[in-house]
Amino acid sequence: MPALTPVRATRRLLAAGFAILLGAGTGAAETKVAAPKPAEKKPTVTAGFVAKKPPASTQVSKSVAERGGVNPCDTPDTGFGLYDKWTRGIDMGQLIMPKSKRFARGGQFDVMFHFHGHESARKEWITVMDGAVLVGIDLGLGSGPYETAFDAPEAFERLIASVERAVEKKTGKPAKARKVGLSAWSAGYGAVQKIIGQKFGKQRVDSVILLDGLHCGYQGTSVNALQIQAFTDFAKAAAAGQKLMFVSHSSIIPPGYASTTETAAFLVHEVGGTPKASKGAGPLGLELISRYSQGNFQVRGFSGNDKMDHCAQLGLYRDVLKIHIKPRWNTPRVNAP
Repeated sequence: MPALTPVRATRRLLAAGFAILLGAGTGAAETKVAAPKPAEKKPTVTAGFVAKKPPASTQVSKSVAERGGVNPCDTPDTGFGLYDKWTRGIDMGQLIMPKSKRFARGGQFDVMFHFHGHESARKEWITVMDGAVLVGIDLGLGSGPYETAFDAPEAFERLIASVERAVEKKTGKPAKARKVGLSAWSAGYGAVQKIIGQKFGKQRVDSVILLDGLHCGYQGTSVNALQIQAFTDFAKAAAAGQKLMFVSHSSIIPPGYASTTETAAFLVHEVGGTPKASKGAGPLGLELISRYSQGNFQVRGFSGNDKMDHCAQLGLYRDVLKIHIKPRWNTPRVNAP
């Protein structure tokens, strides 16, 4: 798994949503003698979150042969399908657009920005997508470079504007982004964290997909909630049906910071739920061990603790796009150029 930059200096943990439960009032007295007051109930609070590392039963790995003969870190390349090849000319990264110039219906188009592992993401994208634009951005190892790239509040707004210009150049007509999504694998979460933590990103981003890539430091027995507050806020919006968020995790235990298992469980806790044990076969040899769904907030957990299990998480991208993004966005489909 790509090495992550050291977590930033620990901040004070926010007091997280303690709910006070009040006792019910009594009815009126039936006699002139005042009814005795019930004993005052002490307010209770919701249980705090305790980070738990993946259990020993999840610390397994499979060979390439056990994965159907495919190495998840080097999957077959079937080309670009209905899409042109990668082109640059935007503020950051590169993009693929449908071969047809008619994909921007009414001057609008949908776009997904994927951070880290853009080629692997593209291989999955072209199998199901047929109208939206994909932007791929790779900035090296660790989440730090991704965070730094979007430190400036206007960085993401400029990036969208540059994609709109690229679409205008291809179609020959004015074009504006309609639905905007962010997806990330591994260290790419750093860019997503910055973008959805800023005013423009909060308003503009409709969907977030995190594939085995949400880490933070610890705060006592919990995770450092301040460091991932932007994701918590987005998860709550998705659970309420306002946004869409899909989070997956492997069972890899990193050195010295919270695993994707722990951060995913924290998000579930913050929307008031608990991951449910589950079983099932996933792509590229993944084995499902837990799941959670509330509104448009989806979490899926998988066993596996090696590099191939980490890479295999990108194999989930295809189904996430097909099951969640396509129906939600309803992007106009295009076929021929």
